[in-house]
Amino acid sequence: MDGPLWIDRHAPSIEDLPQEDVRDRLQDAVSDPVNLVVHGPPGSGKTAAVRALARAAHEDPEGDLIEINVADFFGLTKNELSEDPRFRRFITPKRKRNSSKADLINYVLTESASHPPVSGSYNTILLDNAEAIREDFQQALRRVMEQYYEATQFVLTTRQPSKLIAPIRSRCVPVTMRAPTREETIEVLSSIATEEGVTYDEEGLSYLASYAEGNLRKSILAAQTAAEENGELQGTAVLDPLQDVGLDDTVTEMLVAAESGSFQDARSILDDLLVDEGRSGAELLEEIMDAARTRYDGDRLAKLHTAAGRIEFDLVQGTSDRIHLSHLLTMLDPDADEDWPLGAEH
Repeated sequence: MDGPLWIDRHAPSIEDLPQEDVRDRLQDAVSDPVNLVVHGPPGSGKTAAVRALARAAHEDPEGDLIEINVADFFGLTKNELSEDPRFRRFITPKRKRNSSKADLINYVLTESASHPPVSGSYNTILLDNAEAIREDFQQALRRVMEQYYEATQFVLTTRQPSKLIAPIRSRCVPVTMRAPTREETIEVLSSIATEEGVTYDEEGLSYLASYAEGNLRKSILAAQTAAEENGELQGTAVLDPLQDVGLDDTVTEMLVAAESGSFQDARSILDDLLVDEGRSGAELLEEIMDAARTRYDGDRLAKLHTAAGRIEFDLVQGTSDRIHLSHLLTMLDPDADEDWPLGAEH
């Protein structure tokens, strides 16, 4: 896709969310910052809803919203945790040496929760994909939530709320993010198309909504694909560019998100490919490199090949496919930490 993804460029406010009951619950949470468990199917808008909440609740949401993708964070080794640019300021060599992995995770959570807010009176910590937290780590999280309930609002997003232990669920207000209806999806697409200056008709948007089957993220990405190909969103022609949309296009969308620094979105797509599509880490690494060869050249491609070689070795060792592929995505951001740079896109 050319340029920024529409899912980023048209990030919704609370008022823009298609689910009325969710809008009401989040509006209440702006004035009463209780802990929340936001649960629903893939693509229903869970992460986008929490970001909308943060923008409404905080004068400086960039500073006061702390996003942690659980499947990434809780799966890190001690070395990876202490070297991660988000957390290494908390972890001295002595603490790393003398602490277990569980102790380090608890320490990072505690430091994040106790960190003074940039604006206002509290932070919001988003724990995305919370179903991936092991029970022993959930117990550590519960203690942090108990200690810092006055200073920090915790919001957990998950596809499987039953995976959370009862003490955490009891400390959070549940927010159900159902899949948007066909009519609600059409309304969202209509608003985006109008802002983008793209001609559309109801038939075209209806086909896009049906194509996505309740996955709002998928419908918006499909609309962007069709608009870039056709210049409009009208009639059955919207489906023509989507006939050939497959894994290659999804991988490219993931790379575009990573290049722009939207790692939550890139990792969400990665989760879909690994979990919903059932791809192995090795298969997906090969697909990523195939897509990369069409986007990069020169030094950048050479560095990416070197990094992919290291990650391929790690994948063979049987450790977390998601963690290693997430690291590769992190390297695609031109503004990434100096330990991971791959330069700007050619």
